[in-house]
Amino acid sequence: MAVRRKVQSLMLAHRRLFSSSDTSSKEKTRAALSVIRFEQNPERIIDVCRSAGLTPESHLDRIVFSKAISKLRELKHYDGIRAFVEESMNQPGCRSERYASHCIIVYGQGGLIDHAIKLFDRMPEMGIERNVKTLNSLLFSCLLAREYGQIKRIFLEFPRKYGLQPNLETYNTILKGLCNSGGAREAHSILAEMERKCIKPSATTFATVIAGFYSEENLADVGKMLQLMNKYNMRVGISIYNVRIHSLCKLGRLAEAKALFDGILSNGMKPNCRTYGHLIYGYCRRGRLDTAKALFQEMVDMGLKPESECYFTLVYYLCQGKDFQAASTICEDCMSNGWVPNTTTMKSLVHGLAANNKVDEARRIVCLLKNRFRRNSQIWDEIEEGLPK
Repeated sequence: MAVRRKVQSLMLAHRRLFSSSDTSSKEKTRAALSVIRFEQNPERIIDVCRSAGLTPESHLDRIVFSKAISKLRELKHYDGIRAFVEESMNQPGCRSERYASHCIIVYGQGGLIDHAIKLFDRMPEMGIERNVKTLNSLLFSCLLAREYGQIKRIFLEFPRKYGLQPNLETYNTILKGLCNSGGAREAHSILAEMERKCIKPSATTFATVIAGFYSEENLADVGKMLQLMNKYNMRVGISIYNVRIHSLCKLGRLAEAKALFDGILSNGMKPNCRTYGHLIYGYCRRGRLDTAKALFQEMVDMGLKPESECYFTLVYYLCQGKDFQAASTICEDCMSNGWVPNTTTMKSLVHGLAANNKVDEARRIVCLLKNRFRRNSQIWDEIEEGLPK
């Protein structure tokens, strides 16, 4: 009921905002975003987007458009997605290659890959040129929709069918699709084709394939990729080390991940915040929280700023390990940077502090959350009322 009342009040406020001639387009877009976050009625989501007058030229508008599509997909309102995208394509100034590419990607985001393909097919009828950029958008759309069979079919058929020459982005996208779907072994033939066509792989190419081989625990082919990088005179930099360390941590092979980390240091290479973040994640998953905390402190002492995901991981696992005092300290540091762990983690932290006679600390965190998230402060009001007096 509280959320419903909140949405109703937001809707009333934003109707006044949308109807005002003095309101800027950015204000309308931000207002639309705040409504979409809470709204559960798909028709109202579409109405809000219409009222905001979203345009393809604005980056912020495209973010709101994508957010609306994601919400409509969550609500399984696929007819609404289709109608909304078609309607937007018919707006003045929207018949362009750039906007068609955006709509193709949005269809993938909405889980409507068949419509993305149809839009790609009929682009010439709409006066829009098909080119490798729109082909890459279609492949990326398949990635978003996790339509890995389609991405492979399109890659094999469409360049020949439409007279398009794949570029590096095309190959990187198909490699991502293969590696995401357990087909990393096929990367060898893709890389051989790239060599025949004189398209040099990038660091992203190798990072994708190496991660794919690790996910399939094919360590021999990881070694082959590192040798291939040497063939192309490509330095194995920190980004590749980070991919390897992260992959090993996901597999639970902490000793190997730590050995790579030690190798970075002995070679005079500097680890970055992601290197530490991946190791912290690995140690947290194994319940080795003291080591994870020590690595976090080492990272900070080196002057490296932890990323939000590193904070979230550490706070979550410290709460799981009932080390609420350490979780609270790190969480407050996290919040001072403008980042807040998810509601479930924060509830666990508040209740854990209260259960360990740290009620004042729990209340202080609740107060910070209420100030930070005024729109859903009622959730934290209820939690605060349930804390020991």
